[in-house]
Amino acid sequence: MNHPTTDTRSDTPRTATGLSLRDVVLTFGDGDQTVTALDHVDLDVARGEIVAIVGPSGAGKSSLLAVAGALTVPTSGTVRVGETDLSGLNRRRLAALRREQIGFVFQSGNLLPALTARDQLRLVPRITGRPGRDPDALLDAVGMSHRADKRPGRLSGGERQRVGIARALVGEPAVLLVDEPTAALDRARSQEIVALLARETHEAGVATIMVTHDHDVLGHCDRVLEMVDGALHPHD
Repeated sequence: MNHPTTDTRSDTPRTATGLSLRDVVLTFGDGDQTVTALDHVDLDVARGEIVAIVGPSGAGKSSLLAVAGALTVPTSGTVRVGETDLSGLNRRRLAALRREQIGFVFQSGNLLPALTARDQLRLVPRITGRPGRDPDALLDAVGMSHRADKRPGRLSGGERQRVGIARALVGEPAVLLVDEPTAALDRARSQEIVALLARETHEAGVATIMVTHDHDVLGHCDRVLEMVDGALHPHD
């Protein structure tokens, strides 16, 4: 049975596509117990573009990030990061692609408690084996150079998010996946964080997807899409 799909690919002229999903389906269970988390999703995100995904809890937003981030293999359809088709990669090569091409920003920053802000960033090149961006210059870019020697326990929620963004960018990823970055922040800090994400996306040429419930920050994004029952639609 063919399902109607809504094409949510961008008409914005960009130099290169960073992330592409084509007819992606993700299901769990069997028979009458089958649950469709992603329902024939089509999505292009260009390098230098930030796309916000909104929608109710349980709509499939987290599943979309998991598939886009090579953490979950879709039931059908294709996912490409740059020119690389993920369906052709084994587990080891998928892990390498995540390290080298995909940056993640989590709700709490997800920082290592024993490391200073600077050392959080210095750890990434050791893991990827690539030099990446200069940690001190990047901390300065996100307004955290004066807190570079502080551990997460000495940082505010907004400061931890800034370090988390810097850490995600230090490896020069092609794709940045951001999960509810403003969930624990007040309105002013939320605006600052998403404005920072947008600026770094545009300047570094990263393809960024941001999942959020915070409609107040959507003005910083290049596009806004809505996920309902596992399908993407243009946001009114």
